Amino acid sequence: MSTQRTDPGRLRAKARRLFISQATMDDFLSWATPRQAEAADRLFQNELDNRETAKRARLMRRAKFPVPKGLDGYDFSDVRLPDGYTRDGMLSLDFARHAQDLVFYGKTGRGKTHLATALGMLAVDKGMDVRFLPTAGLVLQLGKAKRDGNLDNLLKDISKADLLILDEFGDIDGARLLYQVIASSYERRSIIFTTNIEFSKWGTVFADDKLAAAIIDRIVHHGRLIEFTGPSHRIGEALMFGKNQPQ
Repeated sequence: MSTQRTDPGRLRAKARRLFISQATMDDFLSWATPRQAEAADRLFQNELDNRETAKRARLMRRAKFPVPKGLDGYDFSDVRLPDGYTRDGMLSLDFARHAQDLVFYGKTGRGKTHLATALGMLAVDKGMDVRFLPTAGLVLQLGKAKRDGNLDNLLKDISKADLLILDEFGDIDGARLLYQVIASSYERRSIIFTTNIEFSKWGTVFADDKLAAAIIDRIVHHGRLIEFTGPSHRIGEALMFGKNQPQ
């Protein structure tokens, strides 16, 4: 019989996580046989595992990734990181723990959304609340919520996230409403922006150069620019050009 599995200290630690009172555990351990303690250990562990599985499923639903994608096979050869910033540092999600931002900049089809999604899924695995928000769709949501008088509720819901992914950040009608989301996230939660618009042209996104400057100032203060170069992944894998035909 494994003494580790029936160690009273481990049982008590698990019981505290399951909100079982100290008095109940004292009583149980005073009369339980080793086999009974082992059975209780198995019970507690199963409950903890089930809760963790349910939590991850709930976080995945809330994240709303359009197409869940991991890092398996991801090609980093055309991903240019800032000096002093490593791939391992990014994949450790240290930026999210410190409410720092990442700007994924590059032309369409370079893998920006894929990597942002993969980082989001890593964050979910670590128990973080993630929201994948296509920017155009978010702007529509914000506009409708404002017209319906529910803007505060929507902003409050978004603010619960630990990590926001603003996908395809660009020139969109009504983008000024995004300022509230971005400004309220400053030093509170991380944002990953995927965009093909360089900083110098962000004024066109907000239709206001001063507003854009305020946003850029926040991002530059606690953020990193990551550039995606090379050929389009989509064109390289396109069936139209005879690549990667199904077997």
